[in-house]
Amino acid sequence: MKTLATVLVLAAATLALAACGSSGGSTTTTTTEAGGGAPSGGGPVVGARSVPGVGTVLVNNVGKTLYVFAPDNKSEVTCTEACAAVWPPLKTEAGGEAEASGEVKASLLGADPDPEGGEVVTYAGWPLYTYVADTSPGSATGQGVNLNGGYWYVITPAGKIVK
Repeated sequence: MKTLATVLVLAAATLALAACGSSGGSTTTTTTEAGGGAPSGGGPVVGARSVPGVGTVLVNNVGKTLYVFAPDNKSEVTCTEACAAVWPPLKTEAGGEAEASGEVKASLLGADPDPEGGEVVTYAGWPLYTYVADTSPGSATGQGVNLNGGYWYVITPAGKIVK
């Protein structure tokens, strides 16, 4: 319960800070930041690992759990600005391609335009995001969380949403 309270406080603080920014600019995440792409300048890598409580799910190149946002409805990126500060999208430059690793199916990888620039990597049509409260590889504290206008879930290498 203490962990959940910590996560909620962190998320609320992050949202408040993002909403109070005076620059009016948008938040962008490069592939080497929180979204976790390939540090070499290539496209982001999507892999899979076993995560306690949810099974084998998609992760980025540093092992951070990847999530889908129910309001995206498998059609477009809807988590932007303050939402994207808490749930950084896994991004690639326009025209870039993500790379599948392990049991991840390259045929299910794609990309959707990000309203804030570049593209967000998709899997089975769902845009992929990390969660700032997942501070270490193999954690999934965002699973089933209702935050920023909808529910967040992990996704399996088969492209199935875990609810």
